Amino acid sequence: MAVNCRQNTTQLDMGLCFGSLGRPGPGYSVNRPPYSGSASTESKTVALSATSSSAGKSQFSEIASGSLGDESHPSPNGQILETPNLKVFSFGDLKTATRNFRADTLLGEGGFGKVYKGWLDEKTLTPAKSGSGMVVAIKKLNPESLQGFQEWQSEINFLGRLSHRNLVKLLGYCWDEEELLLVYEFMPRGSLENHLFSRKHIEPLSWNMRLKIAIGAARGTAFLHASEKQVIYRDFKASNILLDGNYNAKISDFGLAKLGPAGGESHVTTRIMGTYGYAAPEYMATGHLYVKSDVYGFGVVLLEMLTGERALDPKRPSGQHNLVDWLKPILPYRRKLKSIMDKKIEGQYSPKAASQAAQLTLKCLEPDPKNRPSMKDVLEELERIQAIQDKSKEAASH
Repeated sequence: MAVNCRQNTTQLDMGLCFGSLGRPGPGYSVNRPPYSGSASTESKTVALSATSSSAGKSQFSEIASGSLGDESHPSPNGQILETPNLKVFSFGDLKTATRNFRADTLLGEGGFGKVYKGWLDEKTLTPAKSGSGMVVAIKKLNPESLQGFQEWQSEINFLGRLSHRNLVKLLGYCWDEEELLLVYEFMPRGSLENHLFSRKHIEPLSWNMRLKIAIGAARGTAFLHASEKQVIYRDFKASNILLDGNYNAKISDFGLAKLGPAGGESHVTTRIMGTYGYAAPEYMATGHLYVKSDVYGFGVVLLEMLTGERALDPKRPSGQHNLVDWLKPILPYRRKLKSIMDKKIEGQYSPKAASQAAQLTLKCLEPDPKNRPSMKDVLEELERIQAIQDKSKEAASH
């Protein structure tokens, strides 16, 4: 599966969550493209000004040539663009690219709408024949969706301007009459959630692969937090971590992203949105959103990766529905750890590496955000754990 909409999760209130990376405020929004209906291959930037009605031309050739983070030469530190550098697609082009949104191109469905597989020419991003050119994931808004327009707009303003090898690449968008669509790079390995919990014939993720994925996701989140204008992702969960052909993790779905606090403030106050089981306790209780609220969500995903259990599962016995409440008390005890580790990775991890990972998870799940590590610290600790694992593997082979 490619881009995951929010599926199979219990949702919090879905309200307005738009924030522009330029100057956020109610007057700033995505303007309708200056054409409707006809096919066009011209690229336009999304306007971030309420006064301008023309979207203006962008350097689309930069995306086509890959200078904004091509897979073969990604910028390791990422970059933030002044304005979204995206292609504006016509609805007709996307209909052609998906064979008229045929049922056999459907990849998945969630709160936003349906996600389809499409084919585009790699250089021009015009529709290509099925099976040729570049595969893309096309997210099509359900007109009845409550998440709808604001999330579509937020996705463009955030992901359209953030370029990093551990963030899913947004290629363009379509706004044609009532039709709202987003076009992304295709992620052939689907979501981390599918690999951890799917009962279909998916090879279980090895311990080493889980570490690699955790490091990639941490790197992407650390980039968001370290950027000049801090971005709080706000919906960190296993279904939003997507995997490319080499199992490199990329964070997707920026519909709930929010600019971090400014002017010395420690938090921003917002309506509570996100996913039960992953949302930080301080945010759930007060609506106060901290940069380190993302660290809590990361800790929940780490716990899922260690145990192979979902963050929230009403099918588990009473008292075990919420993973953090159930298993967090066991994390400090090294001897008990083996009893909660995922049986699918038994014999693959060094006890020291697993213990360090459990300690890190515990730190991320601290009730007080001030006591949680930064994502930069989380990333560095995960890299240390990977080094311990590699050393142990090396010693075992001699």
